[in-house]
Amino acid sequence: MAVLLSRIGAFSHRHRLTVVAVWLILLVGGGVGAATLAGETSSTFSIPGQESTTALERIGEEFGGVGDGATARVVVQAPDGETVTTPENAAALVGLVAELEQLPGVASASNPLDPTAPAVNPELTTAYSTVTYDSAPGEVTPEQQEALLETVEEAGAGDLTVEVSGQATQEAPHVGGASEVIGVVVALVVLAVTYGSLAVAGMNLLTAVVGVGIGVLGVTIATGFIDLSSTTPTLAAMLGLAVGIDYALFIVTRYRQELRSGADVPTAIGTAVGTAGSAVVTAGLTVVIALTGLFVVGIPFLTQMGVAAALTVVIAVLVALTLVPAALSFLGHRALPRKQRAAAKEATAGTAAPAGGRGFLAGWGTTVTHRRVLSLLLTIVALGVISIPFFSMQTTLVQNPPEGSTQARAEQLLAEGFGAGVNGPITVLFEGDGAPAAAAAATGAITGLDDVALVTPPVPNADGSAALLTVIPESGPTDPATEQLVADMRAELADLDGVEASVTGATAVSVDVAQSLEEALPVYLALVVGLALVLLVLVFRSLLVPLVGVLGFLLTIGASLGATVAVFQWGWLAGLVNLDTTGPLISLTPILVIGILFGLAMDYQIFLVSRMHEAHSHGAAPLESIRTGFRQAAPVVVAAALIMFSVFAGFVPAGEATIKSIAFALAAGILFDAFVVRMVLVPAALALLGERAWWLPRWLRWLPTLDVEGAALEKAAPAGSGSREPVGAPRR
Repeated sequence: MAVLLSRIGAFSHRHRLTVVAVWLILLVGGGVGAATLAGETSSTFSIPGQESTTALERIGEEFGGVGDGATARVVVQAPDGETVTTPENAAALVGLVAELEQLPGVASASNPLDPTAPAVNPELTTAYSTVTYDSAPGEVTPEQQEALLETVEEAGAGDLTVEVSGQATQEAPHVGGASEVIGVVVALVVLAVTYGSLAVAGMNLLTAVVGVGIGVLGVTIATGFIDLSSTTPTLAAMLGLAVGIDYALFIVTRYRQELRSGADVPTAIGTAVGTAGSAVVTAGLTVVIALTGLFVVGIPFLTQMGVAAALTVVIAVLVALTLVPAALSFLGHRALPRKQRAAAKEATAGTAAPAGGRGFLAGWGTTVTHRRVLSLLLTIVALGVISIPFFSMQTTLVQNPPEGSTQARAEQLLAEGFGAGVNGPITVLFEGDGAPAAAAAATGAITGLDDVALVTPPVPNADGSAALLTVIPESGPTDPATEQLVADMRAELADLDGVEASVTGATAVSVDVAQSLEEALPVYLALVVGLALVLLVLVFRSLLVPLVGVLGFLLTIGASLGATVAVFQWGWLAGLVNLDTTGPLISLTPILVIGILFGLAMDYQIFLVSRMHEAHSHGAAPLESIRTGFRQAAPVVVAAALIMFSVFAGFVPAGEATIKSIAFALAAGILFDAFVVRMVLVPAALALLGERAWWLPRWLRWLPTLDVEGAALEKAAPAGSGSREPVGAPRR
């Protein structure tokens, strides 16, 4: 692999103008395609085939489209001491309903004062109108949302208090806000400090932006042909930008090392792509495995997220292997700080490059490996303590609106006027001969269940073959008691003669998704971890090194999710992350975080330990090889981790609940994994294992060798250099 990648690097050097032109054409073409072919994204999360999802589809069929369109609730509260039924307030309310019915995209707006279907609380102080759109949930356009919000704001300017909530008002997550820009600026500063050159830092960032731009534009084009979740392009951008910057960083760093050690530009490019590029390919492959492995969960929107992010990572790898070396060939020796260029050119003429000195990280590595037992114990205890909140984690698909928003105020008004459960009604669909009678008979049994506040009279369809029953819980939609009520209702309605009863609604969908994720997580972990272990065994030809890496990851994920629960569920340091409201995590947070973090953690494992393995394979003693590899790779891993942290952290203050918790967990996971697990636990554990760390059973020695360190380049002439001189071991 090293020889092949070296040739790719040499090709990119020789044809640098063509390579740059091709990537720019792809970027411009992606922009044109996104502008002309993009469609709408969906902000709903459901699983085809689940009871709740199937019931929603059946309701649309049995009741002539009822339940298909997105809905919003416009809540009206009378002034203190008045009711909504006074002539003035009633006239204003009826006028508001008439305005709502005329809004773009609105199919109907109910009249709360209609005596056949009233929606007024017993005190007559609060009422609500249900606004139903032609569009499905998640497909209401921003223009339609804006028209609704403007109408509500104008109506609330009078004596009545008017607010609005519901799925039709939820905004899709965006890409490219101010906080994300800050994250990119921080990444640029880290690169500039690492390289000592703003030009090289800008080149690194620019190539990564090209890669992630093509990836996100490709996802945007895909929205015109398939139904994609609104979080898909955001996750692709977040992950693609982080790995794109890091993969370029590793290749540029190795290129600069080769220049300082005396190689000319073509040879340095070929060696850098053949060595660091091999690690980039292997690391990218682990990320792709972790992301595409999400298909085992069996949830389409999760599979889409994983595939889209994986394709963006593939593009980032291709950019690192082709566009980065092409850009480096334009820079030449200018990739080095000005003071180092003359020394590098003299080294090319035959003068040896100065040996690398010791620094803080080199001393850190020496201390960790010297006090290996203490370092190992402190790491395990510290991460174990941070992981404690993980065991009280709750998940849901029901999102809490931002505090202070009209959605939050509307839900508060509804809770005060009708009870907290009105914000999360549960619907029961009865189908079969005698469905209306069965629904009426089941009303008493459902009313007797815990946490039931109200059961509405059954509503039959036109031919009497189906009926709907609405159950209002006592507790709110994210309360565990409401989730338990869903399970109790399903148990109660499981054995009806001749009639099939299905429980649905937002809470029921949330319960079904959470259950599916819990069942799929062990299978997912077994598949991803198993494949990654095989890959790492091939890379390091060792069993214990991959095991140390994977066990360290378990501590990382526990601490990452534990910290996320402490902040987002318990409210600790909520102001630090601009958190509007606390509550359960979004259901897809744990599995997405596990998948993404596993790939990134194995990136660090590969980049750090491959340099240790390289030193050991060239004859260094076990302890010395750990310290040598750590000294060479740790500065780059630190810079890479800081960049990834800044990119992920840039998505935290954005305000979208779905992205916020995922981005926070990823940012925290990067800190724990890079600076605690990889910089302390791994070198301490390998030092404790000694020579046994590189042990491979005799019965596994037939496995092929993945030449990540570029040993094959020592036996071949530098690709594209025109010289027959063999490439020696990497010189530092």
